[in-house]
Amino acid sequence: MVLVGRTAMWWARLRSPCPAAAPLCLLPWRPAGLAAGGRPYSSRGKEKLDMSMYPVESIRNFSIIAHVDHGKSTLADRLLEITGTIAKTDCNKQVLDKLQVERERGITVKAQSASLFYNHEGVNYLLNLIDTPGHVDFSYEVSRSLSACQGVILVVDANEGIQAQTVANFYLAFEAQLTIIPVINKIDLKNADPERVEKQIEKLFDISADECVRISAKQGTNVEKVLQKVIEKIPPPQCNTADPLKALVFDSTFDHYRGVIANIALFGGEIQKGHKIVSAHTKKRYEVNEVGILTPNEQPTHKLYAGQVGYMIAGMKEVTEAQIGDTLFFYKQPVEPLPGFKSAKPMVFAGMYPVDQTEYNNLKSALERLTLNDSSVTVHRDSSLALGAGWRLGFLGLLHMEVFNQRLEQEYNMSVILTAPTVPYKAVLSSAKLIKEYGKEEITIINPAQFPDKLSVSEYLEPTVLGTIVTPHEYIGKIIALCQDRRAVQKDMLYMDEHRVLLKYLFPLNEIVVDFYDALKSLSSGYASFDYEDAGYQAADLIKMDILLNGNPVEELATIVHNDKAYATGKFICERLKDAIPRQLFEIAIQAAIGKKIIARETLKAYRKNVVAKCYGGDITRRMKLLKRQAEGKKLMRKIGNVEVPRDAFIRVLKRQTDK
Repeated sequence: MVLVGRTAMWWARLRSPCPAAAPLCLLPWRPAGLAAGGRPYSSRGKEKLDMSMYPVESIRNFSIIAHVDHGKSTLADRLLEITGTIAKTDCNKQVLDKLQVERERGITVKAQSASLFYNHEGVNYLLNLIDTPGHVDFSYEVSRSLSACQGVILVVDANEGIQAQTVANFYLAFEAQLTIIPVINKIDLKNADPERVEKQIEKLFDISADECVRISAKQGTNVEKVLQKVIEKIPPPQCNTADPLKALVFDSTFDHYRGVIANIALFGGEIQKGHKIVSAHTKKRYEVNEVGILTPNEQPTHKLYAGQVGYMIAGMKEVTEAQIGDTLFFYKQPVEPLPGFKSAKPMVFAGMYPVDQTEYNNLKSALERLTLNDSSVTVHRDSSLALGAGWRLGFLGLLHMEVFNQRLEQEYNMSVILTAPTVPYKAVLSSAKLIKEYGKEEITIINPAQFPDKLSVSEYLEPTVLGTIVTPHEYIGKIIALCQDRRAVQKDMLYMDEHRVLLKYLFPLNEIVVDFYDALKSLSSGYASFDYEDAGYQAADLIKMDILLNGNPVEELATIVHNDKAYATGKFICERLKDAIPRQLFEIAIQAAIGKKIIARETLKAYRKNVVAKCYGGDITRRMKLLKRQAEGKKLMRKIGNVEVPRDAFIRVLKRQTDK
């Protein structure tokens, strides 16, 4: 065989010894990135780890919980570096925040787990860490993560002190009976006051100031002491390798090539490649293809044992097969299923439609895969006269809705139309005909189009939440006025120290769901924090308001409002519509109506030709005749003309701003 030209040169280089300066050579391959002791941490490493050297007594499962921006992800970075899980470089910033939306917004929206190996007093420990979100909209991620843990690190900012979400997350961990290690972060800041924060922790949580660990996660100060506290204070999981397999699926993702990747916590037994397992939820049987741990990338192992946390691939091809909260066990060795998770309760509903109806099936597939990864979203089929077939989605809050929409665009390249967010109301029916139709006396209304007439209802109910506001005392007056304007009822007021106050209010959910948080931050110069929890339903004077364009109701713009705010809301929507709808060749009457009664109106004037331009003087009757003929033509056009409302106008109109 004769080789010529570039092929001959390439072949000669390939066969020659490998000098240091050779432009092309084949080096012996080794796993990328070795941690301390030569242990591979990259998912590309071929060597499988032996997890049998970590008995249950040497395992610690814990989460990091805190308010938004108190330094959870930064602390996680330092823990990964200290244990040699990742190489120590200046590029390590929020390593566990893997999603593009997390990088762009600077917040954690998805709980991420990582396994750390740490030697303490001559004993090798396996530490399974879960970094959790801090925003109230993602509290379901926190509660799910705590189910796989025996303890938590509660991080508090030394400058900001205890915030609303700190309180909420503390009680989540307290109710789950987990060991709590308080950590005061950001002690390197100029205005840090760790003594004040220690007093707040002692007063609110009844945890001694001596138990608090002062650290600076950014600079790495005292972070090793946190690891020592984790080993000393947090108990090992209560389980046994000799028991039959019992694994909890606490998270899952979808891979186009490998199918569903399930994150599991083992509460008994062991699992390895080739095992036959059964899902307690679907009763389907699978063969395990791969098991491993997350470090934070996937690292295959020979086996996973009781008490350990890792991932499993078992040929699940359909997204519906990996239910979060499901229990996995060996074929022909059934066990009592674990209690799983309480399903998330949606607080905000919005309609989602494809921009082009030909994209419906693609959007359906994308929604199924994304809801596998974010199980707190509820999905119901829906359709609209203007927007076509779509879905009505339930979210835990407005930020959750925005992040979900952003993930759809970034991860699945889907453009969608989102309608205005609404909350779920209830109606107690009095009409025997309707009770027979629905099969129950109390119905839930998530779409204004389904709102029953007042004559057939004994009372309407609206959802309420118990809101917690933590604010510096100088802003109390403004915040109380804001809460009263939103129909809130004060329940409690507590001075945490001489500077900070904790307020508790009972809010109608509809009043806070869109713009309350922005208004609160604006009034308090960004210092106040807000958190809320479900508080059931209360009776309310609710009415359905229709928006009419030239006398024809527009289904998408119908809203459910409180009677006291009907006029202000109607006038506001009419004004926004006037700006959003392009002018036509005929006049458009924009009206807000409650039943048959019009409560607000705006008129969009028509484009018109100047028909009297050709009249130079002459009799006035000539001008009047031309104008009258034009008016008759416009009147006829208005009868037969359709008002064209751009699709994005629905979003622009209903995107509320702070009350004027």
